Amino acid sequence: MARPPRIAVTGGIGSGKSTVVAMLAERGAAVIDSDAIARELTAAGGQAIGPIRAAFGALVLDEQGALDRARMRSLVFSDPTQRARLEAILHPLIRQRSLALARQRESDAPLLLFDIPLLAEAAAARQALGLDRILVVDCPPAVQLAHAHARGTMSDEEVRKVMASQAPRWQRLAIADDVVVNAASLDALRSRVARLWSSYCPGEPV
Repeated sequence: MARPPRIAVTGGIGSGKSTVVAMLAERGAAVIDSDAIARELTAAGGQAIGPIRAAFGALVLDEQGALDRARMRSLVFSDPTQRARLEAILHPLIRQRSLALARQRESDAPLLLFDIPLLAEAAAARQALGLDRILVVDCPPAVQLAHAHARGTMSDEEVRKVMASQAPRWQRLAIADDVVVNAASLDALRSRVARLWSSYCPGEPV
């Protein structure tokens, strides 16, 4: 039996990536969430905690021994070298866990969906994960800012800092096999996702 297609979904903050992932999951895609895996790896006792402590010291951990995400975010935003050190620890572990989950889920899903916000920054991921296609959820920067601000969890300044720290828009588009432009209505986005589902999983109900 052939394995299901492996599609990675990526997009900058506020792009609507999570909405697209949710729409595909509703149709039956098995989602492998790299952010959730990263949280698992950096929880107290997680696989990444030892290497992170060795590289950055105990000050980046909280009282329970988990990664202090706010402190680490502040550190890597201000120093690209520190960010590269963190990614060198996390990215291989995330890929390893993602592959293990893919093997577990590929027998009962028509589509494996890898939710990877920083895919453009991780050049080795496509080959390492055996990806068939990369889907980029895209929108203009002003729309990104509006979407992220509407969540109410970050200030405009914080959102701009995150946008500046992520790969530029052109870099994400350069790796895309498919692009969903999320700058109109939710119904328009849902219609585009339905067409993608039909192309990824022909014969499956829409």
